[in-house]
Amino acid sequence: MVGVPSARKREAILTAAREVFLRDGYGGAAMDDIAGRAAVSKVTVYNHFADKERLFVEVITQAIREAESQTQAIIEKLATSDDLERDLRRFARQHLTVVLQPHLVQMRRVIIGEADRFPELARAWHQAGPQRGATTLARVLQELTRRGLLRVPDPPLAAEYLNWLILSVPLNRAMFHVTEAPHSPRQLRCYADEAARIFLAAYGTAQLR
Repeated sequence: MVGVPSARKREAILTAAREVFLRDGYGGAAMDDIAGRAAVSKVTVYNHFADKERLFVEVITQAIREAESQTQAIIEKLATSDDLERDLRRFARQHLTVVLQPHLVQMRRVIIGEADRFPELARAWHQAGPQRGATTLARVLQELTRRGLLRVPDPPLAAEYLNWLILSVPLNRAMFHVTEAPHSPRQLRCYADEAARIFLAAYGTAQLR
């Protein structure tokens, strides 16, 4: 079993590695820099992670787990909503807040930049993030349809539409605005609320009126 000091060192290495990979990309990241930021020796880094590639994989895997844990609970709460207009706006706002976290936007840039080198990792990011979220959302939309709050003939397709109604413009802009925040909190609320309104106009039922 990994001891507490060793576990802390491992976590410090991962934190430092994420900072360096996000700043310099995979190719520009130096193991000496990572060791220095983690306040450990380079040998210690290699004892925990055999090489830079395995360290990069673990950093990405950790980011996937964190993003997944933040989004799954948000989506699942919608299934038991007693005020769908309110809760769909709340979900849209929270969804934007999670996905547009600066480190996740930066991580998305890094993964896209390294997709040719690490195709399986890029696929894992998509499967654990967007794809799993869409699958959960489709089940929620199906349940809301069963309850008579929505009329959704194709839940998986509707889930994808809802996801990108919320994310498309803000996320696309965030990906290309590297040095400044592309949106104010008020603008993000407007995007989220309008996405919810459009979705309900397309899939809502008379029970929402």
